[in-house]
Amino acid sequence: MPAWIPGSYMIREFAKNIVTIEASCEGKPVKLSKQDKQSWMAAKCHGPLMIRYQIYAWDLSVRTAHLDANHGFFNGSSVFLRVHGVEESPHRVHIKPAAGLEHWKVATALPRVNEKNIKTKPWGFGFYEAPNYDALIDHPVEMGSFVHAHFEACGAPHEIVVTGKAPKLDLARLQSDFSKICTAQIQLFEPKTSLAPFLDSSDRYVFMTQAWGDGHYGGLEHRASTALVCSRNDLPIVGQETPSDAYRAFLGLVSHEYFHTWNVKRIKPAVFAPYQLEQENYTPLLWLFEGFTSYYDDLILLRCGLMSEEQYLRALAKTISGVLRSRGRLKQSVADSSFDAWTKYYRQDENSANAIVSYYTKGSLVALYLDLLIRTQTQGKRSLDDFMRHLWKHFGRNFYKGQQQGVGEQDIADLLMQATTCDLRKELKLATETTQDLPLERLLAHFGIAWSAKPERSAPSLGIRTRSSTANAAGECVIATSFEGEAAHRSGLSALDILLAIDGLRVTANNLDSLLARYQAGDTVRIHAFRRDELIAVDAQLDAPGRHTISLMAMEKVPLAKKRLRKAWFLG
Repeated sequence: MPAWIPGSYMIREFAKNIVTIEASCEGKPVKLSKQDKQSWMAAKCHGPLMIRYQIYAWDLSVRTAHLDANHGFFNGSSVFLRVHGVEESPHRVHIKPAAGLEHWKVATALPRVNEKNIKTKPWGFGFYEAPNYDALIDHPVEMGSFVHAHFEACGAPHEIVVTGKAPKLDLARLQSDFSKICTAQIQLFEPKTSLAPFLDSSDRYVFMTQAWGDGHYGGLEHRASTALVCSRNDLPIVGQETPSDAYRAFLGLVSHEYFHTWNVKRIKPAVFAPYQLEQENYTPLLWLFEGFTSYYDDLILLRCGLMSEEQYLRALAKTISGVLRSRGRLKQSVADSSFDAWTKYYRQDENSANAIVSYYTKGSLVALYLDLLIRTQTQGKRSLDDFMRHLWKHFGRNFYKGQQQGVGEQDIADLLMQATTCDLRKELKLATETTQDLPLERLLAHFGIAWSAKPERSAPSLGIRTRSSTANAAGECVIATSFEGEAAHRSGLSALDILLAIDGLRVTANNLDSLLARYQAGDTVRIHAFRRDELIAVDAQLDAPGRHTISLMAMEKVPLAKKRLRKAWFLG
């Protein structure tokens, strides 16, 4: 059984969820010998070998499997054993309803087949087939009493599935907005043919969304579908004229996961062609496959009219601010972040903000940097769009048609030059292999975008991030992160310390900023705190606000050439 699922770079040990497993041949038991943590060897037998096993499915996420009386969801990687030697053979699955749940529907992009006088109908239980094991585990399945809708983008069928209670859900709006996103992305990669990529694997694309309470958000890409989880409050309701910020963020998630249909599901790093699912697969290129996807998710919303220019620049500024506030960006390159995803990004702790940089956010800024460079150097004749189409033509379009070649780690600069005529070797190395900040302010000025920075807060800084008040009912102010080199860190305060008082005044989860506002940068304060169950006292010299918020604004009084560059960037 696989140890991890593509798209989520962490060893999850799916075999741990196998509760019981047994083998038989023509009704007689066959001995199974466990070889390692995730594989078994059956004794020799004559005739068909039957394996029966029970899976514990209680992970309400997009990565594993969950089953209760209300719904069922599973990824094949956490359910289906791989049979050595027949991985490339067709795999047929018979999905049956449990007793009393015959009214449930089934949503999946797995191709339907008929067998044993059983006709598998749309949304029905029955037989499904994949051409090989890799395809079998790349088509998740949702079961239950979900609502669903259909739309077409560039003539290709798409389905929307929503599980969970979402009163007054505006399905019509989802159909309209999803269609705009899908159409824009298909036409980005296939401007001449408008051919949807997933038609090499299925006759439909399925957006399967689980809508639960607050705190749920995420997605996982597949070759002809995506699994999404969100808060029901993220979804649009009938009669809501102005889309909420939460819904716009959800559309960004939809855009992100759909873009993966090209970028990582078919355009892959060489090490992923094929995956080795029993162990980590290291690549320094996740900044391209996740970061570039993060760059395009909001840009697509802008281009298809689901986000205004002002909203886009606000979102872009937020990303820039977040990266520049990260101490980890000075310690780790985005290539190293990609390589270490298995041990650092997916296993974050209280010191992660000091030690790592996100290949999602920093990677999206690398994409922005390269896009602006290409557009500037070619006077708008080429862009990052051309690079993505080049990758699609040479690595992605025929990936599931027998040409499974991945992108080499050393090939990016050459591919960029082939696609855009720009030699960006030095710039690419700076952006991906060093910890230098990218010169985005200077580049954005070429597009008539004004950059401004102001302190995150006016009060002097301790250099800490605290847990929100909702995380501790007692109103305690707990240090979540103590930023390296800043006031709290210099004084000896650490993550998980509970702040009690500053100069004798009680600290709570809500009043820290107001207490600090009494002081000036350079002032020394006496801080009492609990470390575990021991009282400590330290003297901390307060810093000036060190983290800044970036703002971006499109200027009107700029030369026409800059306006044209900006328009081409925004509209594609």
